[in-house]
Amino acid sequence: MANIAAMTSRASYKSLSDKELADMYRSSANQELLAVLYSRYSDLLFGVCMKYLKDADGAADACNDIYVELVSKLLKHEVQQVKAWLHTLARNHCLMKLRSDKKMPTDEFPEHFVQSDESWHPDIAEEREKRLSALEECIEKLKSEQKQAVSLFYIEQKSYNEIAELTGIPWGNIRSYIQNGRRNLKICIEENERAAS
Repeated sequence: MANIAAMTSRASYKSLSDKELADMYRSSANQELLAVLYSRYSDLLFGVCMKYLKDADGAADACNDIYVELVSKLLKHEVQQVKAWLHTLARNHCLMKLRSDKKMPTDEFPEHFVQSDESWHPDIAEEREKRLSALEECIEKLKSEQKQAVSLFYIEQKSYNEIAELTGIPWGNIRSYIQNGRRNLKICIEENERAAS
């Protein structure tokens, strides 16, 4: 009976706006609300993490870490534009991860250096540029429908509904193209990394 009630409440939460979900979660700490909100943007978050980390396993781990961050951060912050806020949160998380993976001795620099733009970190910028180039090459190799869906979703940050309106492709097909395209990108990137090593 409890499971049926949980399913019913989750279904009713899906009709709420992002802001309503975030505000209700902030006042109640109800994990069901957070789960519904997170599920709306899980693909977006994965895409942002893939863009920066260029590794599907690393991106999946980062998404899990971001969810854990959300549990406390959404209780403290009143968020107006949830999608943009999540995008920024994911980007910052990945940049911090890239910096920590490089084992940069940030404690030896003044604080304003650490928080400045990435031009202060040429190794990170150069590595990211290489990864972005590799990603762009792999996107070009995708089948046309996958390439279109992946580009619109990850690069132009369009939602499934927006892509459906722009292309006339059914929503379910778009989801399939993005998932298959993401898998093919992972394979392509891994092959490129093996070839370069």
